[in-house]
Amino acid sequence: MIVDMRIYTVKPGRVGDFVAFYKEYGWPLQQKYLGRCLGWYTGLEGELNQVVHLWAYDSQADRESRRAVMNRDPAWQDYLRRLGEGGLLLNTQNRFLAPTDFSPMP
Repeated sequence: MIVDMRIYTVKPGRVGDFVAFYKEYGWPLQQKYLGRCLGWYTGLEGELNQVVHLWAYDSQADRESRRAVMNRDPAWQDYLRRLGEGGLLLNTQNRFLAPTDFSPMP
């Protein structure tokens, strides 16, 4: 198993707008294609204006396959276009994590 941790840095004061936009347009598509969401979080302290979400996959190949299918969906392409036009995001980071042998499994 791997976990894809994605960190979005959003323009100051716009985290709520980003979350609302994603919830309406991105969330249904990612649930359909990606499967196991481990959580969606907003920062309370430390680095502000960030949104973090975690997705579990059986392997890197599983992740790549699921994302490739999602990327072919015209609704996903429309979501990405509209997100870009909205100018909410400043930066996106991805980190891939592997659980230790004693980690609870989702």
